[in-house]
Amino acid sequence: MISVQVIEDQIQHLDNQSFALLRNWFIEYEHTRWDHQIASDSDAGKLDFLIDEALAEHLAGKTKKL
Repeated sequence: MISVQVIEDQIQHLDNQSFALLRNWFIEYEHTRWDHQIASDSDAGKLDFLIDEALAEHLAGKTKKL
């Protein structure tokens, strides 16, 4: 596996266009990984407490129509 230091060094030598392409790819990749993690956590029930809290607040009359 390539070390982070090697990757950092290579990134520093990219021209502006290549750097912009890498940045855009990385942002999209990070968003995709985040989406997968959220879906995985949701499927595992790790976010159920958020639903429970929201429902409790709604039932207690602490919500309003948007």
